[in-house]
Amino acid sequence: MKKLALLFLMFLGITVFHNDANAQNPNLCKDGRNPVTGEPCTNVIITSVPFLRINPDARSGAMGDAGLATSTDPNALHFNASKLAFAENPIAISATYTPWLRAIGLNDVYLAYLTGYYKLDKLQSIGLGLRFFSMGEINFTNTEGESLGNGKPQEFEINGAYARKLTEKFAVAVGGKFIYSNLAAGQSLNGIDIKAGKVGAADISMTYKTPLSLGNTSSNLSVGLAFTNMGTKITYTNSADKDFIPANVGLGAGWEFKFDEFNKLGVFLDFNKLMVPTPGSGHDDDTAISGMFASFGDASGKEELKEVMTSFGVEYWYDDQFAVRAGYFGENKLKGNRKYFTAGLGLKYSVFGLDLSYLIPSGPVQTNPLANTLRFTLSYLFDNNLGEDVPK
Repeated sequence: MKKLALLFLMFLGITVFHNDANAQNPNLCKDGRNPVTGEPCTNVIITSVPFLRINPDARSGAMGDAGLATSTDPNALHFNASKLAFAENPIAISATYTPWLRAIGLNDVYLAYLTGYYKLDKLQSIGLGLRFFSMGEINFTNTEGESLGNGKPQEFEINGAYARKLTEKFAVAVGGKFIYSNLAAGQSLNGIDIKAGKVGAADISMTYKTPLSLGNTSSNLSVGLAFTNMGTKITYTNSADKDFIPANVGLGAGWEFKFDEFNKLGVFLDFNKLMVPTPGSGHDDDTAISGMFASFGDASGKEELKEVMTSFGVEYWYDDQFAVRAGYFGENKLKGNRKYFTAGLGLKYSVFGLDLSYLIPSGPVQTNPLANTLRFTLSYLFDNNLGEDVPK
């Protein structure tokens, strides 16, 4: 139900973007432009359960949210599960805690993520993850401002995937997930009872990884492609009114260099696009599948390219024990205008790992739910006892 979902997006800042108030009013837009200022109108894609697109990983969070072609860790399940087939450790688990909206004094809004993988053999891996988003305690009111009691909106996702190497350099993965979203169950809006939303979705991903030799420097080039959150629409009522979930296609590349025994450097670049129809394109009532296909050509002119989000990150490792990371995330001003720099550190001692990340807003808008917030991930990697034999 769009009105309900949008209400919580605005209140909680789940998706933060800079919009001109006049441009957002369709009555003040003509042929895609504000007749007063002449500027293009913003046309942000808004979906239900946007927490599915929040980066839950402190490592990639320090690299501008790039993660489609980074080296394998348990959080590959969120970005590109096919990377799990290239995992070096037989078992690994990680837990991430992300405070939300700390800048405005909220202490009970957060995202928690627990994930791990297990290598079945030299070719196959499985992964399992649990994501939980708490929106704190909210006082519900009616249109007259009268209290309707307190509630604790929350959402979670259970995700599983199977990854397999098809050749020495190429792997694929398929995954499924169950999504639960309880925004205001038990309340009513315009006489319509509100219930928790439930939906299933699937992921498909693939990774190509090959070694490259540059003189005395060895390197690995990786390319990842992932289609995630491909599921049916979700509803919060018994009516036929349903909303799209954030189906997404991502393409990423990574180039990792090993200069010597102690020094390694990785450079990563991701492009992501929601597979959701552009607002005003006439596809709001499409089915989930037809909406995904329509999303690649329903916007006018160059607007389709403006829906692509960019993530860039670098990662330096010293002796596989200490990492320094930095990155940048960019989004077109008409599609959300999220722009921010990121930085972070990584520490590895024996089988334990700790990753930290920090977000710095940039551009004309200096607001972000994660602004000046420290995120952290703890991980445990079991000793490697698997060989490298794979089919040619």
